[in-house]
Amino acid sequence: MIVVSSNSNFDVSKIPRPNKSLKRNWTIGLLIAFAFLVYSARNTGFNFNTVADGLPDFFRLIRQMYPPKWATFPSLIEPFIETIQIAIVGTFIGAVIAIPVSLLAANTVNKNNKLYLVSKFIMNLIRTVPRILYAAVFVAAVGIGPFPGVIALIFFSLAIVAKLTSESLEAIDTGPIEAIETSGANKLEVILYSVVPQIAPSYISYSLYVFEVNIRTSTVLGLVGAGGIGQTLMTSLNLFMYQRAATIIVATFALVIIIDLVSTKLRERLI
Repeated sequence: MIVVSSNSNFDVSKIPRPNKSLKRNWTIGLLIAFAFLVYSARNTGFNFNTVADGLPDFFRLIRQMYPPKWATFPSLIEPFIETIQIAIVGTFIGAVIAIPVSLLAANTVNKNNKLYLVSKFIMNLIRTVPRILYAAVFVAAVGIGPFPGVIALIFFSLAIVAKLTSESLEAIDTGPIEAIETSGANKLEVILYSVVPQIAPSYISYSLYVFEVNIRTSTVLGLVGAGGIGQTLMTSLNLFMYQRAATIIVATFALVIIIDLVSTKLRERLI
């Protein structure tokens, strides 16, 4: 409750009144959004009754998974290592390729408008294709194993790191760039001495973030045969080895938490 003293200089008339037009627009917008939600739910067959009917089967599966069979964990160490290796290689190569792409896709560095638009288009095109589709295509092309998973993560890492880095490049201070250009420096020297010092911490932070995401992604890619622990998980589920699958899920969760914490600490030091 707001109490206004009678001898106060507070002018009640100056309190901003709600904009009726804004309220009406918000109401119309929410109604349209709700209508689309209902329409989409019907077309996709979403039904709370169906969810409720499936809960007994879900809990039956959970009971079959409990307790996890920890005796199988030693056999899972190699697939877990392979998952981490897939993420490391995919992130590193993708982040390295992202450097020239992000420079070309930043208008503060690349003044060639045609080349800038082409770079933006290629970057957006790569990012449009889902990671799981990359993995499925490369599994079909080169066979089951970690190699198609690595290629899929290279494309994903390239798209995300290039996108984030190019946006950061477009927000850097152009003063140092202009100062070095006026001194007669060539393009490479401009990038090394005025752009890199400003963008390096953000670039490394983005690469660490993408590596963190790639650990989770490499697990999912294994479900389509792209190697790693995901492939082992899929095999366990197909063979009804639910306790082994539970061990993989719990261990994967622990691995992701540890890598998230380490990555977050490193990024905090950089920013």
